[in-house]
Amino acid sequence: MPVVLTPDPTTEQTPPPSAAPSRDAPARSGAAALLGEHLRPTLKFLLVGGIVFLLDAAMYNLLVFWHPTHGWGEGIMHGSPLTAKVIAVAIASCLTYLGNRLWTFGDRPRPDTTRSIMMFVLVNLIAAGLQLSCLAFSRYVLGLDSVLADNISGTVIGQIVSTSFRYVTYGRFVFPRR
Repeated sequence: MPVVLTPDPTTEQTPPPSAAPSRDAPARSGAAALLGEHLRPTLKFLLVGGIVFLLDAAMYNLLVFWHPTHGWGEGIMHGSPLTAKVIAVAIASCLTYLGNRLWTFGDRPRPDTTRSIMMFVLVNLIAAGLQLSCLAFSRYVLGLDSVLADNISGTVIGQIVSTSFRYVTYGRFVFPRR
């Protein structure tokens, strides 16, 4: 006689987790798609920005704290830190445009390069103003003019503020998907 197994009515049976439809499946696939769409350009943006950040910091420190004949201490632009920062940011911005246009947002259409450059200049003028305000506050309000103070306020804090602004605006206005 064959043995028939019957479930015990006192135990509750639940389907295995893989068999149950998940309410989170659309959210997970949407989140994965969003992550996939933004992760690669974000990493590229940060890499371009990181390289240019090092260049910006090096140029600023050379202009403000290094003198060709006296070495490190007070550089030829020590008394004009904002002008030195403007020079460093201007050069860095040109390299940032090239890196982001050709690599980070290289997959996006280039319908109007003049418009793209004008928007880039506008966004970078605003971002430079944010960065310079951090340095100016440290120098002229707090009275701090050491290498450490300038690099923390103008290079680190200023760069974080301006890079956050740039990231949000580049993808929307400078290199739009269209």
